[in-house]
Amino acid sequence: MSILITFLQKAITQGMCMLFGANGEILTEKSGNLNLGVPGMMYMGGIGGLMAAFFYERSTESPNGLVSLVLSFLAAFLLAALGGLIYSVLTITFRANQNVAGLALTTFGTGLGNFFGGSLSTLAGGVGQISVAATASAYRAKIPGLSKIPVIGDILFDYGFLTYFAIILTLALAFFLKKTRWGLNLNAVGENPATADAAGINVTLYKYLSTVIGGGIAGLGGLYFVMEYTGGTWINNGFGDRGWLAVALVIFALWKPINAIWGSILFGGLYILYLYIPGLGRSMQEIFKMLPYVVTVVVLILTSLRKKREQQPPASLGLAYFREER
Repeated sequence: MSILITFLQKAITQGMCMLFGANGEILTEKSGNLNLGVPGMMYMGGIGGLMAAFFYERSTESPNGLVSLVLSFLAAFLLAALGGLIYSVLTITFRANQNVAGLALTTFGTGLGNFFGGSLSTLAGGVGQISVAATASAYRAKIPGLSKIPVIGDILFDYGFLTYFAIILTLALAFFLKKTRWGLNLNAVGENPATADAAGINVTLYKYLSTVIGGGIAGLGGLYFVMEYTGGTWINNGFGDRGWLAVALVIFALWKPINAIWGSILFGGLYILYLYIPGLGRSMQEIFKMLPYVVTVVVLILTSLRKKREQQPPASLGLAYFREER
């Protein structure tokens, strides 16, 4: 029983990082933009939050965890949003290829994170010496009382602030896309930008805003990894393939935020499943790590065969829109 509880806890912990990335990419793709820069923006968010916390804690003898949490949260969101802005300028204004721009953003963001992460380590006195204890403690603080409930407390309430924020954000995103005028306009832009433009919707504005805000949300996945998962420690290339799994999760969830919640926990469980199976060799471990991608491919094939419109990506996904060519 204790092993199952531990496995569920670890699956949720792994999945929340991907959930942030998936939410950001769902919002972006609903506008028709395909941003493969999610891994890079997660690195940007992670290093942005860590740097804000690091310099704040060094600037005062008695750092306030709540203040540091707010500063690092804003820094992570804004730096990753800057990545989304760079992508938008390249693809919308300068008409660069979306796939190339996204992959370039991933390379740029990963390099940026590793460069400044190494620089912070040097400034702090060596690898592993970065200390943002007050900030990490604020992020990892558990819900008083509820986390002590046997079994239920361990499974549902034994997590920090960002875990619950990820769930709330997902629910809010689902409501926004389905129940608000702006969300419906965004869906229209992603389905047929020419028609949306003719109806008076500012297509360029919607594409810019959704991509920039989506980038900021994806960056919170990097902040989650740095603050809640590793406890305020930077590890070069430590995110692994979580950013790409977030992109795969978008497809698995059929571009629906609610599906991404349970999908992220499933992906998190599959991602660490090999750790709970004794006797696996190195090659078999790598095969098990492929499971989230295999599941995504199966779902993609099944949904393609069914051809239900509500299970397909936005019709203009990955296609550039130029108003003068309408």
